[in-house]
Amino acid sequence: MASSSSTAVATATETTTERRGIPGAQFVEDVETYLNQSGLDVNSALSFLQERLQQYKLVEMKLLAQQRDLQAKIPDIEKCLDVVATLQAKKGTGEPLIADFEVSEGIYSQARIEDAESVCLWLGANVMLEYSCEEANDLLQKNLDNAKASLEVLVADLLFLRDQVTITQVTIARVYNWDVHQKRRMREAVTAEKDS
Repeated sequence: MASSSSTAVATATETTTERRGIPGAQFVEDVETYLNQSGLDVNSALSFLQERLQQYKLVEMKLLAQQRDLQAKIPDIEKCLDVVATLQAKKGTGEPLIADFEVSEGIYSQARIEDAESVCLWLGANVMLEYSCEEANDLLQKNLDNAKASLEVLVADLLFLRDQVTITQVTIARVYNWDVHQKRRMREAVTAEKDS
């Protein structure tokens, strides 16, 4: 019963919009019509809506983690771009660049760099490649643009997701309040029958 009722509600919610795999929430104007169309009782509908709310919360946690990662990555890329630009500016001037670099966490060393023709970039997964300064600059700029574009998409996804959470919470409240109202009306009807 629960799986067939979940599919009935799922098909009813498919008419709402979807963004990058995040299903849209259906705002319920008329609770009674919603329950009749979905073929669910109040408890099953509330259970489905609570489950959907938990799914939204899980997706939100994942998107927030991705957002934190991107927000940490962007300054690193910008710092690398600044270093490459500094190396390019010093190239051909004859004066060496004195730089402090991190050997290990908390351990720094000083280096004297004279006319660097190339730089080495960590690509991840323990892979480092040597690029000319121009190629490194182009690659880093491309990575920075991609990271900023991904961050914009993530922010839009989070806004969409928060709207879906709000709609689902309002729907849960409407279904619950409708049920309370129906039970109160039934009690009043029973009381009125007893009195007459």
